[in-house]
Amino acid sequence: MARRLYSTVSALPIVSPHGHTDPEWFASNAAFTDPVSLLITPDHYVLRMFYSQGIPMESLGVAPLDGSAHEKDARKIWRLFASNFHLFRGTPSAIWMKHVFHEIFGLEKPLASETADLYFDSMSEKLRSAAFAPRALFERFGIEVLATTDAATDSLEAHAKIKKDWTGRVIPTYRPDAAVDPEHESFQWSLDELTRLTGEDARTWSGYLRAHAKRRLFFKSMGATATDHGHPSALTFDLDRSQCESLFGRIQKPNLDPNEAELFRALMLVKFAEMSLDDGLVMQIHAGSARNHNGLVTRKFGRDKGADIPIAMEYARSLQALLNRVGNDPRATIILFTLDESTYARELAPLAGHYPALRLGAPWWFHDSPEGMIRYRRRVTETAGFANTCGFVDDTRAFFSIPARHDVSRRMDCRFLAELVGEHRLTETEAFELAPELAIGLARKAYKL
Repeated sequence: MARRLYSTVSALPIVSPHGHTDPEWFASNAAFTDPVSLLITPDHYVLRMFYSQGIPMESLGVAPLDGSAHEKDARKIWRLFASNFHLFRGTPSAIWMKHVFHEIFGLEKPLASETADLYFDSMSEKLRSAAFAPRALFERFGIEVLATTDAATDSLEAHAKIKKDWTGRVIPTYRPDAAVDPEHESFQWSLDELTRLTGEDARTWSGYLRAHAKRRLFFKSMGATATDHGHPSALTFDLDRSQCESLFGRIQKPNLDPNEAELFRALMLVKFAEMSLDDGLVMQIHAGSARNHNGLVTRKFGRDKGADIPIAMEYARSLQALLNRVGNDPRATIILFTLDESTYARELAPLAGHYPALRLGAPWWFHDSPEGMIRYRRRVTETAGFANTCGFVDDTRAFFSIPARHDVSRRMDCRFLAELVGEHRLTETEAFELAPELAIGLARKAYKL
């Protein structure tokens, strides 16, 4: 039954409504340079596994912030990767990488020390060909739409070029974190940049809100259908105008109070939810990660180097201020992602199963895996059903892994549907109707695509 279901969805187009690929790839359509800069150096899954085994990041080509020495020979880095590829056995990274090697590059021999140069030479040669240019691969992968993630202060020049001379649908997503988190090193700069871009004084409370509203409309004019908010917690809070103005003044001053920084982030989730009623943008909340947990790695190499750790979360009370504002309004769509699986059945499924504005995001990050996907379906379906979920979201920087990730999701969803048929909880007809909805239909609807 699972194989029969899968046969009906395996070749469907890919809807990728949230991810972190670089829009400049598609704007310039320039060839990818080599396998290392494409598949290894930017992949935090690879970096964290190697680091956990005592392999220095410098040896993988990651440059320290102070400019000190790091490996620059791509072939040498690839050989190191190949000789340690066995470390990924049993992980989703192995599934994705093997899919890339076999399905995209046509390499049949297993990757190991003995085949490292064969892989490197073959992949490098193909990457130089027209068939492996970003736009050609976009079409080969069958991507219907691909959303990138872009800072509130981004000019979106790459997106403008894409719209001008290509038919592929690559759209931006409004990610205002640096301009919302007072603890972010770019926060103060972001306020001044918002002022420059919008003509609003973003160092005043009313001007700050107007600046965000203008930027959101600009993103929407460039094709955006969603915003994204990466917060340490899902805390939301509402204040009256005078309290908002006072708090906004305090978080711009030196000696920031971390509690006030958290309060401001919580306040802005409510304000952005209100804005979504005006401009219609879907709101994504990615919460529950202790980002850059390893202080030594962050100080030496910067952000996003694989040192992010899931933390325990609470949603029912934390989201109450936001839900009191927009939760009952069917015009709003708020998609919740979590790294705390214990909240699936306890809080998230009951919340999404009640509030018209809420949808549940796909298994994310550490749970974007076969086991994680099955755990998710088992814990949320009985309470939230399928309709209150949003399909699959690959959330990846790794362009070449997108087909693999969607294929894994489709296989696991078909497996789950087959189990329900076998247990007489679904009819075959219902399963065959649901399979394409889980593959692409729910994502199209949730993200207004």
